[in-house]
Amino acid sequence: MPIPLVRTFGALIAVALGAASVTACGSGSEAEGAAGAVTLGFVNGATTEFHTCLQKAVTSEAAAGDATVITANSNQNPATELANIEDMISRQVDALIVQTVNVDALKGDIAKANAAKIPIFLTSVITSDTSGILGAVVVDLKQVGALDAGWIGTDAAGAPAQAGVIAGAPGAASDLLVSGFTGALPANVQVVANQPGMFNRAKAQDVAENMIQAHPDLKYAFVANEDMAFGALQAFQAAGKQVKIVTVNGADQGLTAVKDGRFAATVANSATVTGQLAVKNTLALLKQENVGKIANTPITLITKDNLSAAPKYCLES
Repeated sequence: MPIPLVRTFGALIAVALGAASVTACGSGSEAEGAAGAVTLGFVNGATTEFHTCLQKAVTSEAAAGDATVITANSNQNPATELANIEDMISRQVDALIVQTVNVDALKGDIAKANAAKIPIFLTSVITSDTSGILGAVVVDLKQVGALDAGWIGTDAAGAPAQAGVIAGAPGAASDLLVSGFTGALPANVQVVANQPGMFNRAKAQDVAENMIQAHPDLKYAFVANEDMAFGALQAFQAAGKQVKIVTVNGADQGLTAVKDGRFAATVANSATVTGQLAVKNTLALLKQENVGKIANTPITLITKDNLSAAPKYCLES
């Protein structure tokens, strides 16, 4: 499926790298792997399953490419992200890979890297002006949301229905996911609630509890990742309501939930593929090899009917 580039101020999803211990600004920072000719700095945005799996992929791919990786985690804090980037610059890395935590932070990240003459490679999202970056691996997050909306549109079959949205953290990938979802819903499906779950299962459960109390006729819920979707599911089940959940990721537990009917659908966008491409393309572009500047992570709507089409989401530890 061709994926268009994300518009100005994209938002992101995660990547991470790993290697032998080194202290950096963000919590959980480390460096791993054998010393190589190239040192990459990876600034991850959070610790969700996506971010964790992306880090595994980046670490593995870097080791295969004989590169050293220094990692840091910004924990969804734009100020920490900038401090992490400044720390990577002080370490004189050969290139930076960044999974931003906030769309507004992205512009400053690029400017800081450019001023230090360190190439910057982005994951998940990009800005409309790509002149200041080495490259990117992007996910069409609006199309991800639109695929889930399309499933609801087909299932509702023109009948009036209520839908709720449990978003992630405002200001990053979640905004694009939600706008893609709401923009693609048919007119017969009304969004009656839209609240952030902050990519946290317990928070999403609280949001879902409030949502089903306020809207007992809720038929559908769009949840911005599968971990939150399990929290929402618990809340709906406790209330005795059969709300059809559509979500995002395609991890093993999510696919199992689709298979047994707990989730109606999920959109697979492999963290492994994104992480591997980020490292491969960064190294190739540094060597000025003939590689496209912008790569796309494929996305696929997964239901009971096509479970085998889901790519591997996470590498084994």
